[in-house]
Amino acid sequence: MITRRQFLKGATAVALAAGCVPPVKLGLFAAKNAYAKTPDQLQHLSKVASNRELFLGYPVNMNIPPDGFFKWKEELFRVGVDRFAYNNVGNPYVHSHIPFNTHEYEKKLILNFAPKYGFDPAEVWGFLTNSGTDSNMHGIYMGRTILESRTKTTPKIYFTKEAHYSMQILRDLLGLEWVEVGTNADGSMDINDLAQKLAAHPQQPALVVATIGTTFKGAIDDIDAIQQKLHNRAGYLHLDAALFGGYLPHSRYADDLLRRKGNGKPRYDSIAVSCHKFFGFASPAGLFMTTQKHFAQFLEQFGRVHDPEYILQIPGTITCSRDAVKPAEFYYYSTEEAFARQIKDARSILDNTAYLYKELQTHYARLQPVLAGPKSNTIYFRDPGEQIVNTYSLATMQLERDGKKIPYAHVVVMPHVNKRVLDRFLEDLRKVKGRG
Repeated sequence: MITRRQFLKGATAVALAAGCVPPVKLGLFAAKNAYAKTPDQLQHLSKVASNRELFLGYPVNMNIPPDGFFKWKEELFRVGVDRFAYNNVGNPYVHSHIPFNTHEYEKKLILNFAPKYGFDPAEVWGFLTNSGTDSNMHGIYMGRTILESRTKTTPKIYFTKEAHYSMQILRDLLGLEWVEVGTNADGSMDINDLAQKLAAHPQQPALVVATIGTTFKGAIDDIDAIQQKLHNRAGYLHLDAALFGGYLPHSRYADDLLRRKGNGKPRYDSIAVSCHKFFGFASPAGLFMTTQKHFAQFLEQFGRVHDPEYILQIPGTITCSRDAVKPAEFYYYSTEEAFARQIKDARSILDNTAYLYKELQTHYARLQPVLAGPKSNTIYFRDPGEQIVNTYSLATMQLERDGKKIPYAHVVVMPHVNKRVLDRFLEDLRKVKGRG
């Protein structure tokens, strides 16, 4: 594996030799602004950005990354990354004869993250995808392919209505029959209902998607209980851990997402984590991780569908040309400096969630606040009214209560949501009387 210094030195030489980097002072912000006057749309974006700390309804970290990240971007920029056409087409774990790629950083960031999720770095396979949905698509496609190759039968896919809406898109896209699993009161998967649904389809393999942090209620499906129900059955368990998969490995609940605890049996087959949620990466991207063994089983079948001889390998990814900028930039988030920051962020969001929940219970019981558990950073409550919803960009949803549809809203406590912001939110709630 080449070092960062070797990569930068080599890439610079190639770029200069090709005449791709002009002999001028380089830097992210060196170019002159071509506009004599800032366009109105940019003025609008600037105004929106100034209110980012009040963005409470969706799972996005609105903090600006530390200086170290931008210094790393400048290093990448100097050698041409994000200035001319780099492409991560292919499998980052095998040699590519197309030199303008960032595979080494893509592979390195997966190796750095692997222990956080209980993968042996010597056995992990993964890459950086275009989004959390893209990561889920690769996991479901891999699960379907492996189960079909083992059983010669197309699996059924099992997940709940509380799962992210992309699951319904992906199961349709991949031609899978959905078996809807019921939920518990907190929104997590009902394991007894799963057992009944599995028993009702004994001849088909089971592709189960567990949600680690459901979209609206912030509930967690029980991985071990699901795996127990799949015992002695052809099954594949994929984790959609888009948000919670970012912060739980850096919290006191780190063991929850370990694929293998000690010498125990594997708890799941693949995992998807979003980069633009907890981590605060500036554009949609996702981690996808599985094992080399699973990937080899998948690749054997995948090669019968997709064998592009001219790139001298079977890539093993659904997407062909792949973004090379995101893996190179997101590599920073797998460094020790970044991991230390993530530990602090994870602690702050769980502490601030507990604070907000206590305040809502104490002073705003009329809103009937609900927190799925101490691992969740999502609190939902009766819709407090249009003004609050609009000011804080709250997500809203109709939930059934006693046979009626009742409007609810939720707050997702992200790293930018500090106690000062929460106190302002609580004060604004106080001014809204009689709601709920």
